[in-house]
Amino acid sequence: MTQSAGYIPAASAGAYPVRIGNYVRALVDGEPAFRRICEAVESAKKSAWVTVAFIDRDVQMPDGRGSFFDVLDQAANRGLDIRALCWRFEPHGEPRVITSAFRGDEEERAWLTDRGSRFRLRWDHNPGYCHHQKSWVIDAGQTEETAFVGGINLHHNSVVPAGHPLPEPARGSTHDVYTELRGPAATDVHHNFVQRWNEASEREHDHGFWLDGDDLPFPGTCSAPAGDAILQITRTVRAGLYSDDTPTPGGKAFPIADGEGSILEQYVAAIDAARHAIYIEDQAIGSPVVVSRLEAALKRGVDVTFLVPGVPHPDMAAARKAASSGPFFDQIARLGEHENFLLAGIAGNCTDGGYYDIYVHAKIALIDDVWATIGSANIANRSFYRDTELNASFWHPETVRALRVQLMAEHLGEDTERLDTRDAMRRYRDAARDNAYRRRTGVPLEGLAHALDPATYGL
Repeated sequence: MTQSAGYIPAASAGAYPVRIGNYVRALVDGEPAFRRICEAVESAKKSAWVTVAFIDRDVQMPDGRGSFFDVLDQAANRGLDIRALCWRFEPHGEPRVITSAFRGDEEERAWLTDRGSRFRLRWDHNPGYCHHQKSWVIDAGQTEETAFVGGINLHHNSVVPAGHPLPEPARGSTHDVYTELRGPAATDVHHNFVQRWNEASEREHDHGFWLDGDDLPFPGTCSAPAGDAILQITRTVRAGLYSDDTPTPGGKAFPIADGEGSILEQYVAAIDAARHAIYIEDQAIGSPVVVSRLEAALKRGVDVTFLVPGVPHPDMAAARKAASSGPFFDQIARLGEHENFLLAGIAGNCTDGGYYDIYVHAKIALIDDVWATIGSANIANRSFYRDTELNASFWHPETVRALRVQLMAEHLGEDTERLDTRDAMRRYRDAARDNAYRRRTGVPLEGLAHALDPATYGL
């Protein structure tokens, strides 16, 4: 660990160790993120592999590149090894329940045939739960190996410009984050893809693959250093989901059949170590373990900001409706009793008055301007225990601070470069509380962030 960040522990129980010598940068919002990912695919020399959870089949990539499938087809037509691992919720042949997924049913496979798609697919089923990882591995095992890890879905309302200008009425706008990384940690993302590809549940069924081909070899060595960031890949994997226990390069054999919960371990360790400020963006505030750790941080004087959807996720709203009070919701309400806590959403001004909500789908945390995590895991029990998730955590003060400044600029319309992390959180609180008053009185917002009441959120 660097001297300034070493007090925040790493996860110890996961498959992947801490890696030194990495390059890392954050990619905020869908259009900038997928622009960079498409550039990486277009410059790839050997391969591009992607894990897909949710997708709108006709979603368009930035700058006229066509759809996600167009990007993959164009790369495959250049002779690259292109593979996509897609989540299938319903067993093959059952009526569709999840509409925004590419599950490989008869109509979708005929559509692939008609377009002459030449890239490889496998489908993977996680009974009752989601394979929720969103990752890309470009030129796996090559000198240029690059990985992307994040939470952005391939949805119309997710591939949107930074800053969230007024969207088309039927489209909406979603805020989210990816991270790009190179170096030894990219090989761990590579390893994760191979493990999932080789163990994909549907791979041996005639409806479970498309132009499948062979299994993939595990990486034997890590990519060479590419920067000075310390980074660790963490995961959620259900016990018994995969059988392989291949050791990671330079790491340890990890029996995935026993499951992995290193994302929750990392969240708890980082929050418990926070000294000054915790900034979280997540579509859920649904983990009693994390909320209790945040309450303890508030009591010791840490400033905590938690950005959520102003219009709550339907599961949150349903749970709140079913139990408008109760131990967990009382726990959330107690956070609001602390002056140093802010629960906030983001919204923009409509041209004819009123406001449009910007949905927060990000799954990130920043602590003390020295450590951050970006990935697919929500702060919710199913993400920490049941869904398949992937996060990248990094100890790199320069990158973490730059991300904090970028997010504050988007949400507040202010430059907080000269503020330390605690003062930045205080400024965020003041601006969001001012905007909450503006919303109550029907006047335009200044910036996007507006305060929410923890005691009534979801009602």
